[in-house]
Amino acid sequence: MDTRTSPIPLRLERVRDALAAQGLSALLVPSSDPHLSEYLPEHWQGRVWLSGFTGSMATLVVTTDRAALFADSRYWVQAEAELRGSGIELVQIPTGAATHHIEWLTANLRRGGTVAVDGQAIGLATAQALRAGLEKSGVALRTDIDLLGGVWPERPRLPHAAVYAHRPPQASTGRSAKLATLRKAMARHGATQHFVSTVDDVAWITNLRGADVDYNPVFLAHLLIDATRATLFVSAGKIDARLAAELAADGITLADYGQAAPALAGLPGDSVLLIDPRRVTLDFRQRVAAGVKVVEAINPSTLAKSRKTAAEAVFIRDAMAEDGAAMCHFYAWFEAALARGEPITELTIDEKLSGERAKRANFVGLSFPVIAGFNANGAMPHYRATPESHAAIEGDGLLLIDSGGQYLGGTTDITRVWPIGTVSAAMKRDYTLVLKGTIALSRVRFPRGTLSPMLDAIARAPLWAEGLEFGHGTGHGVGYFLNVHEGPQSISKTIPDATMAMEPGMVTSIEPGLYRPGQWGVRIENLVMNVAGPSTEFGEFLDFETLTLCPIDTRCIGGGLLRADELAWLNAYHATVRERLAPRLSGDALAWLETRTQPL
Repeated sequence: MDTRTSPIPLRLERVRDALAAQGLSALLVPSSDPHLSEYLPEHWQGRVWLSGFTGSMATLVVTTDRAALFADSRYWVQAEAELRGSGIELVQIPTGAATHHIEWLTANLRRGGTVAVDGQAIGLATAQALRAGLEKSGVALRTDIDLLGGVWPERPRLPHAAVYAHRPPQASTGRSAKLATLRKAMARHGATQHFVSTVDDVAWITNLRGADVDYNPVFLAHLLIDATRATLFVSAGKIDARLAAELAADGITLADYGQAAPALAGLPGDSVLLIDPRRVTLDFRQRVAAGVKVVEAINPSTLAKSRKTAAEAVFIRDAMAEDGAAMCHFYAWFEAALARGEPITELTIDEKLSGERAKRANFVGLSFPVIAGFNANGAMPHYRATPESHAAIEGDGLLLIDSGGQYLGGTTDITRVWPIGTVSAAMKRDYTLVLKGTIALSRVRFPRGTLSPMLDAIARAPLWAEGLEFGHGTGHGVGYFLNVHEGPQSISKTIPDATMAMEPGMVTSIEPGLYRPGQWGVRIENLVMNVAGPSTEFGEFLDFETLTLCPIDTRCIGGGLLRADELAWLNAYHATVRERLAPRLSGDALAWLETRTQPL
């Protein structure tokens, strides 16, 4: 950060002036919006605007004399660079869900102080934990003020992209059927109304998609469901008359986006409202009419959409094959261009790989920005090359490419690592240990209902045995032409709860990694689906079906580090990749596939 031209110190001073004017001690700025989304419209990227840190997750705290950004290990290197000269200190936390900012606030504020946070952009459960932690130290929490609104004059407006229908055959379950299923779940909770605010849940329930958030085919809206009808709160003009008529035929009426809170305030006094405390903001909870009974439980749609149907699984497999074919075309070009000595940078990779995906059937867009990191850049899990800062692919080392696409029939996410020039024995060792973790978890069989975090150690064990570790989760749920990160399952060190039970049809990533800052990074990622395994006297068991179709480079494998059974798994996987992708390829791409899938 150039301290001579950076606007960040000036913005921090504006916030401090506003704190003084309101008699406040600190401002907390989460990475969130009224839908508690991970990826945010620019209007809600206040933490980025105020800090200069562009990573997708972090929490910023500004007091009258200090400022701190709390970020986990995925972002430490990036945050140190982007915060330099800003006056904001980086506090390194173990996971994105850590609550170190609460302890920091209580340690740095005097008793009687007040912390402000916008109640429109903080989750109910998060706010409850924050309030409880502050009150122990005699610090109050104020949630009725949007402090940023007064100091951010150029704040972008809310997005206004059109909403469209996700149609058959890929949308194989109609919205009426989904609403009927949700109403049965409401009845089990004794609820007369259900409020849904998370945009991926709204999109899934309504079979609608949009473009309000980069890389995620979602739109800003809320949904209020009762026993006979549903109201979709969405900005005027985003849904045309024809689609509005289709929705009305399925029992969904439209209302203005800003009317969601008044609708909650106007609920009849004898209502029983079902909300998910992890997926609704504090502000919406506080708007609920007095006397209304509130039932707190996970959104039934969150559970339902995580369990892909058999019909959806067919389209997912096809999307994976289309995605794999695109990568074969790209990698065939890439290796040939390297051999010819053509100049290639991380930006070239982004452009060429995205271009190959765009040629495939039913492709809609990328599922996240392409991560192409060579050597030291690959050691930053969420690195992204920019015109101002990127590396040329030359010399010796490891190239990590993490990418994915949105298709009408599924969402993809894959990471591969490729050797450039001569790869050292240390690089090969790291690569092989990560691969062992990917293989170990891919092969595991487990009882149905196993809590997903319990599987995390299986992928880490080969690294732990060598005294190695990585700071991110091993796996996240993946949507169906929806968000590339979805719950409720998470293969990670997260403390498990009952909603994380593994069920048939769930799609999850397996992506152990190993990162050596300033040197190189390794991550090998496939998507897998829970499928039925054997049933025994001890119950039902599940297996993982590997969905991702792309060779795993064997030139980086260290000699003697893979066991015979691990080699057998890799050879069988490559045989499947070759069988599934070959009919979609010809010429150089087919030749590349055949070369890279030869058995060891």
